[in-house]
Amino acid sequence: MTALSTYMSEAGNRSLPQEAIEKTKHVVIDTLAAMISGSQLPPGKFAPKFAALYKAQNVATVAGSTILCGPIEAALANGLLAHSDETDDSHAFSQSHPGASVVPATLATGEQFGIDGTRFLRAVALGYDVGPRVTMMLGRVPYMVETHRSTHSIAGLFGSAAAAGCAAGLNAQQMRYLLSFAGQQTSGLASWQRDIDHIEKGFDFAGMPARDGVTAALLVQAGATGVDDIFSGADNFFLAFKPMNKPEMLIEQLGQRYEVTRTNIKKWTVGSPIQAVLDAMENILKRSPFETNQVKEVLVRVATNEAAVANNREIPDICLQHMLAVMMVDKTVTFRSAHETARMKDPAVLRERAKVQLIPDEELEKRLPRREGIVEVVLTDGERLTDHVENVRGTVENPMSREEVIAKARDLVTPVLGAPKSAKLIETVFSLENLKSIRDLRPLIQA
Repeated sequence: MTALSTYMSEAGNRSLPQEAIEKTKHVVIDTLAAMISGSQLPPGKFAPKFAALYKAQNVATVAGSTILCGPIEAALANGLLAHSDETDDSHAFSQSHPGASVVPATLATGEQFGIDGTRFLRAVALGYDVGPRVTMMLGRVPYMVETHRSTHSIAGLFGSAAAAGCAAGLNAQQMRYLLSFAGQQTSGLASWQRDIDHIEKGFDFAGMPARDGVTAALLVQAGATGVDDIFSGADNFFLAFKPMNKPEMLIEQLGQRYEVTRTNIKKWTVGSPIQAVLDAMENILKRSPFETNQVKEVLVRVATNEAAVANNREIPDICLQHMLAVMMVDKTVTFRSAHETARMKDPAVLRERAKVQLIPDEELEKRLPRREGIVEVVLTDGERLTDHVENVRGTVENPMSREEVIAKARDLVTPVLGAPKSAKLIETVFSLENLKSIRDLRPLIQA
């Protein structure tokens, strides 16, 4: 507790290595782009309506709208926006999506206290350091399977609380209270996997943890006290949640290993289990172009857990068979095509979807958290075109460049904000050190 709370309290004044600064900018623009593009999707259209009910406090911005509200409501709304679909980043080592909750929480408290761009970057990086370490310690996917708890909401909560606490300028003793308030709010069920509209999933992954993290920070900043050490003594966090790994993982290599640098940014705006599959199909199409009438069947192998998540789902961007069919018809996948629900009934797409056979692979399951995919296209003349993607584009092992991250953000943001404002937003994020107040972001993320 001493090591963790001290590290958290000093984060706002501690310089980050250049690699962490650059990657933090990547996840900030990627998450803001997810929030803004998400404003056009059903969960994103719901979020501003909810926030508008609580707009008495004109403190914090709801992205993609003109609504201002209190920081707690803004964190919730922007979290829902950030995970309106499968656009935001992910952290495979912890089974979480840190950016979708950490960035909204930091933005809301940052606007509340008028922090500068440098502190904003450091607070976001701290959120990535703390939240993912909690669910890495708990046990990530095996823990979620055994306990039926949502690792995404747990990591998001502790990450959001840490980031919000940094933005609020809490000292080491206050960070102890903050962690206790976060511990009391730890919740979330893996039943999010049954959500067909993505609204409850967005709430579980991002809206709820961002809201609760900001709540914890504001309570403590206002003078609330709590349990001095939630990680020891009677009825402590470890006794309640029964981690699969050693508690020391919470502070393992703090200040040396920055989890933001181990975060994956998606090239494709679809569910994580589909990323490798689309990469593989793109590779095949580049090497050996074919037309759909030449295809007899497509055999797809992914890890068994991933197959269960993406198998014939009702939502287009998390349905593996549908997205692969769209890729075969269009020769690529865009943000728009990944969200055209009507195309799930398109005869041309359905014809190709019927050719896709998904095969859960136990060997690939053993290689998680590395998300691999094997695609084999069997042509009518008997030729077989195969590609095995071991490192998805955008992962730590195969990272996207700054230019690729910017291109993705531009594609997401321009239809909502227009080209000039989008360009200014991107330029501002990549020079956040020069921003005197994070409130100056407001006109650039409002629609």
